[in-house]
Amino acid sequence: MITCDLNKTIVDALGKFNDPMGYVLLAALALCSLWYTLRTHGAQFRLFPEMCRLLFESNKKEGKQISSFQAFAVSIASRVGTGNLAGVATAIYLGGPGAVFWMWVMALLGSANAFVESTLAQLFKIKGKDSFIGGPAYYITKGLHKKWFAYIFALAIIADFGLTNNMVQSNTISIAFNSAFGITTNWMAIGLTALTLLIIFGGIQRIAKVSSVIVPVMAIAYLILAIYVIATNFQSIPKVLDMIFTNAFGFNQFMGGGVGTAVVIGFKRGLFSNEAGEGSAPNAAATADVSHPVKQGLIQALGVYTDTLLVCSCTAFIILCSGVFNNGQTGIELTQTALTSEIGPIGATFIAITIFLFAFTSVIGNYYYGESNLYFMSQKKSTMFTYRIAVGALVLIGALVKVDLAWAFVDVFMAIMTICNLIAIMLLGKYAVKALRDYDKQRKAGKNPEYHKSTIPEIANETECWEE
Repeated sequence: MITCDLNKTIVDALGKFNDPMGYVLLAALALCSLWYTLRTHGAQFRLFPEMCRLLFESNKKEGKQISSFQAFAVSIASRVGTGNLAGVATAIYLGGPGAVFWMWVMALLGSANAFVESTLAQLFKIKGKDSFIGGPAYYITKGLHKKWFAYIFALAIIADFGLTNNMVQSNTISIAFNSAFGITTNWMAIGLTALTLLIIFGGIQRIAKVSSVIVPVMAIAYLILAIYVIATNFQSIPKVLDMIFTNAFGFNQFMGGGVGTAVVIGFKRGLFSNEAGEGSAPNAAATADVSHPVKQGLIQALGVYTDTLLVCSCTAFIILCSGVFNNGQTGIELTQTALTSEIGPIGATFIAITIFLFAFTSVIGNYYYGESNLYFMSQKKSTMFTYRIAVGALVLIGALVKVDLAWAFVDVFMAIMTICNLIAIMLLGKYAVKALRDYDKQRKAGKNPEYHKSTIPEIANETECWEE
């Protein structure tokens, strides 16, 4: 009883910090997104065809370097998680169908943050043993020359993505498989831990290979299912779209405060699902071997679209087409009910498998974010070994126990790392904008853009990977 009371006390105390901080971060991320949308002349819109082209651009390299697509897959592995299934359902439950529209708006704007932070990660990356390494901790150190500030970010992302967040992911998998297949949490905990350790002990090379296989499969499978649901409810699509737009702008909703709720909930779902501006995806973006930093910046902006405009929208349309969105359920239960009503009992099984794919790829993607920042702090093999064992242990524990406390700490650490990253990209974003101008200039001249460190002389000494 004492333990339960203490757990509740800590969760309540952290909630008093997390609740108001959520609105502060929401406003800061939104303003930063708008600023860089203007500064880049809407790069996330005008260069969309270029994003798609770059994703499949041939960039075969010698050795073990990570390709653009593999880096994209690792970032999507972390971005696309259980929140894309449960989080969207919660957004619709709390904010109504209109929340979906504002979720789209923040994806379109937030991709500007993703572009800037990932371009910076490429500019200031360093050479590691098997691949390039970079991210906010590196561009804070090399761009702002504030190593103490970089350490704060590094510790926050290790604690968040590397440790506590993975407890949440493994817990979700365990519950879903116990509900769908009757598999005990003990066996799920053992299996998940063994599989996690098998992959993470292979380092970024194995993580990138696994992600580049699983991510396309899970995204395509979920997209096909959503298309099937939409096709079988084709006559309902006009009604669904009307619900989304009416709830987002309607007079009755405005008078009743519903529009405000839809905006806030939609913004939260969009921003915190796609992670744009939080400083996580740049750690994956830095690993790619490309000829110009802007290339990976654009590809990571496309990652925001993939997460929110594609995967989250699939969940939204499945729920809204089913007509059960106002049955009082929320979270993953609402998604399961909606899908079961459309395709029968097999829907619960499909959701369980989808949760496994979404959550497990998040585990290995999250792990790497922690690894790259731990490498920034210490390059001792014993430190990395201990970290990998710790990740395995927390995956095991997360699958066996309730994780209310872990959820609360996830929010705290996320707030810290996001604040650090936003300060950094607001101060350093001018270099991403200059790199974009160079990229646009070379494209207009008919060239395949290549970057050299002399392009931006003021940071030439800090961009060691971009030789002349």
